Amino acid sequence: MNDLRITVVSPDGQHLPKIERALQRAVQDGRFTFIEESLQRSDGLAKNLAADILIVDCNGEDTSELAPLEEIGPLHPHMSMLVLCKRQSPEFLIRAMQLGVREVLNSPIDQFSLNAAIERIKAKASPAATANATVLAFVPCKGGSGATFLAANLAYALATQGDCKVALFDLNLQFGDAMMFLAEQKAAHTLSDVVQGIHRLDAALLKTSMVSVAPNLDVLAAPADPSQAMDVRPDHIDALVRLARRHYDYIILDIGHSLDAPTIRALDKADKIYAVLQSTLPFIGGAKRMIEIFQKLEYPESKTELILNRYEASDDVDVKSAQAALGKQICRTLPNHYEAATASVNQGIPVVRLSGKSPLSKALVEWSAQLHNKPVQERTSWIQRILKRA
Repeated sequence: MNDLRITVVSPDGQHLPKIERALQRAVQDGRFTFIEESLQRSDGLAKNLAADILIVDCNGEDTSELAPLEEIGPLHPHMSMLVLCKRQSPEFLIRAMQLGVREVLNSPIDQFSLNAAIERIKAKASPAATANATVLAFVPCKGGSGATFLAANLAYALATQGDCKVALFDLNLQFGDAMMFLAEQKAAHTLSDVVQGIHRLDAALLKTSMVSVAPNLDVLAAPADPSQAMDVRPDHIDALVRLARRHYDYIILDIGHSLDAPTIRALDKADKIYAVLQSTLPFIGGAKRMIEIFQKLEYPESKTELILNRYEASDDVDVKSAQAALGKQICRTLPNHYEAATASVNQGIPVVRLSGKSPLSKALVEWSAQLHNKPVQERTSWIQRILKRA
C-alpha cells in the first residue's frame, strides 16, 4: 500500500502539527490533508473525501462526536478509520467499533501506536498470506464461572495433541492467576515486562518472557502488580497475537470479567470466543449481558459459543431451560467433578494429568481432540488390549 492518502480532522490547532510530524515519520510516501475543525462541523466531508485512511481527533467525552462516521463509513467502505481521543470509555469504544472504526488510539498522539496502526492497515491490504494459528478466548459471564480453569486445562490438553504448540496469555490484567492452575513455579517475567519492551518484541523476547509449563505449552503471566494493568494498550495485544500466530498452533486468551480497550481488542483478535457460565440464575443474567455486548460489537453468531461449566443433571436450571432463557444454544457442557477440580487447583497440576479418569478430564480431552480434528483415544487396561488382539 504505497502513496497512502491520509486525511486528518481535528479541532485542536496545537495538536495538528504533532499529528503531522508523527505521520511523516510513520509514512514515507504519503499524501496528507489536514482539516482544523471538529468532525461534526466538517460540512461536505463525507462526499468530498478521497482518502485511504481517515484520522479523527476528538475528546471521547460523548459518542455523539462519532455521529458523522455513520454517513462516512458506508460511502467509503474501503477506507480505514482511526480515532484519536483523550478518554476511552467502554461505551465510546463500542460505538466506534459499531461505526466501523478500525482502531481507537490515545491522544495526544503516540508515535509507536500510530506506526503500529499504520502497519496493521498495510498488512490487511497486503495479499500476503496470514499465519494459521487458531486464537481461542475465554471470558466469564460472571465471576467464579471457572473460565480460567477451563482455559488453562484446555491449553494443557491441546498441548498433548502430538506436536501441537500452545500459548496461553493471561489477560485478566488486574487479577490474573492462570499460572496457578498449571504449575507451582512463579513467573520471572509477566505481560507488563513484555509491553515495556514492545519496541523490540520478537520471537526470542516473547519466548524468554513466558514460562514453559509443559513441552508444548508456554504461559505469559498477567502483571504481578494490578497497577501495571494500565501499561497494557490495545496495540500491545495486536503485536503479541500477531507474533504468536507465527510460532504456535493455538493461542488461548484468558480474559477477565471486566472488559476494557485491551481486552475488547483481544476478543476482536479471537477466532472463537467461549463465554463460560453455570446453571444458576445469576450466571444466566450475566450471560444475557455478555450476549448483548457481543451483539453491540457486531461479532458474527458463529464466533461466540456458550460453555456451561460444572453442570449436573440434577441442577435446577437444565440445559434446555438455560437455552430458552438466553435465546442461544449452549454448545458444550463440562461436568461437575468437585474432587478432581479441587485437587487440581490446590496442587497446581492440570486435571487431565492429575485425574485422567475423571469425567471432567475426559470432557476436556474430547474437546481438545475435536479442535485438533483427532479421534479420542480411549484408555484400556492390559487385559482389554489382550482380549482385543485375540
